[in-house]
Amino acid sequence: MLLTPPSFTPLFAHRPDPHPLSFVFHAGRLLVRESDLALPDAAVLAQLDVDRARLQPLGMLGERYCETGWFDSEPVLPPGYVLLGLRAVLFSNMDESLRGLAARAAQVAEWARTHRFCGACGSSTVLATGERCYKCVQCGHMAYPRISPAMMVLIKKGDSVLLAMHLHSPTKRFVPLAGFLEAGESVEEAIHREVYEEVGLRVQNLRYFASQSWPFPHSLMLAFTADYLDGEIRIDATELAEARWFGPNDEWPERVPHISVSSVLVDAHRPPGR
Repeated sequence: MLLTPPSFTPLFAHRPDPHPLSFVFHAGRLLVRESDLALPDAAVLAQLDVDRARLQPLGMLGERYCETGWFDSEPVLPPGYVLLGLRAVLFSNMDESLRGLAARAAQVAEWARTHRFCGACGSSTVLATGERCYKCVQCGHMAYPRISPAMMVLIKKGDSVLLAMHLHSPTKRFVPLAGFLEAGESVEEAIHREVYEEVGLRVQNLRYFASQSWPFPHSLMLAFTADYLDGEIRIDATELAEARWFGPNDEWPERVPHISVSSVLVDAHRPPGR
């Protein structure tokens, strides 16, 4: 599952390093070398005239300093380099530790790009000391990276589980139900609300399964299981294309790599041989 590598330590201040690991994005795509998905070195960044003052400290991967940033406009890339979509990066053969950091870097870079000016008064902002925060030089408003909690739930009914296909899913796969929390709502309240809104069912016996940071766009996925209580499937046609029960004798969705907590949750309840 996509996770931050254990050897990573966050940093909130720049650290001079002639050979940093640089995650640089444009429009949600990461700059990499096409042949092996290596990150650009300092020479490539200099060739692209990247403003180093704009690069954000990300942290230390062991002894390697990591930074992240963005291009305002699409750059003219040197031969052999491409901008690769973040989803393609996460499902690529890039080193696992770098994939985990790419997901984090994308969120930090987007936060920095969109908080150069204060959202309250429009004045310039500066990085605060000792934390990942932009502070307005005029009114003192503080802006931290946005994190949006989202619930995910696998509903169990006897030997069957409920999976759904979302209308706007880029993968078009059957997955557990999921949705963002509303302001003032607990995760448990969100599960009950989303399940009833999306499929017309009521559930009980909620049990925590796992959590995962997910960079599309800046989510914290909180995965649960729940037992079916009552109701008949009635899908919200504005959200779902289909929802149905999958049991031991049904053909299950194909297995996918354990990048997201969704695939881990499904496979933890997949019948043998399915």
